Amino acid sequence: MQTEVLWIAPTLALLLGYVLGSIPFGLLLTRAAGAGDLRAIGSGNIGATNVLRTGRKGLAAATLLLDMAKGAAAVWIVEAIWPGMAPLAAAAAFLGHCYPIWLRFRGGKGVATLLGVLIALAWPVALVFAGVWLGAIALTRISSVGGMLAAVSAPLTAAATGRFDLVLLLLALALIVLWKHRTNLTRLLDGTEPRVGGGSRSE
Repeated sequence: MQTEVLWIAPTLALLLGYVLGSIPFGLLLTRAAGAGDLRAIGSGNIGATNVLRTGRKGLAAATLLLDMAKGAAAVWIVEAIWPGMAPLAAAAAFLGHCYPIWLRFRGGKGVATLLGVLIALAWPVALVFAGVWLGAIALTRISSVGGMLAAVSAPLTAAATGRFDLVLLLLALALIVLWKHRTNLTRLLDGTEPRVGGGSRSE
């Protein structure tokens, strides 16, 4: 009986994190604004970069902020209810965004949501993540490069700042981000990955 009780908090933390993370804000916002089904636009991705292809910069910004907010909220809420379960909520929220059950597990690439969970888990890591993300995009004008480099920076920064408790988790999430960007990696190697503002379907 005691063993069953011990599993309640982790299970609920995972469920709550996943449900919050799986809210497809990009899809909901574009539909509400009359911009159509986001999955039929550009790359079909539900993230902010694809929302930008609708021509609605405000919607894209709102999607970015809400995707970040749901990751942070999942961590903060779970930690408030079940102290110590924040990393589980972080992983679940990230996976919920990338693989939402409501969309047949076809979600976003996780960069904004990963930043959100980092803000709640370890803000110094989040600062470096954001700096790398924005800096790489500014230098290369390629969205996917910024996202992938930012994700890779997370476990490295965690180790450098002494957050060894997060290194394996962030390494796993970074690998998922890279996996979700595998078609972008192929285009980068081919020299065909489009740049920001090129009207392409890179994300």
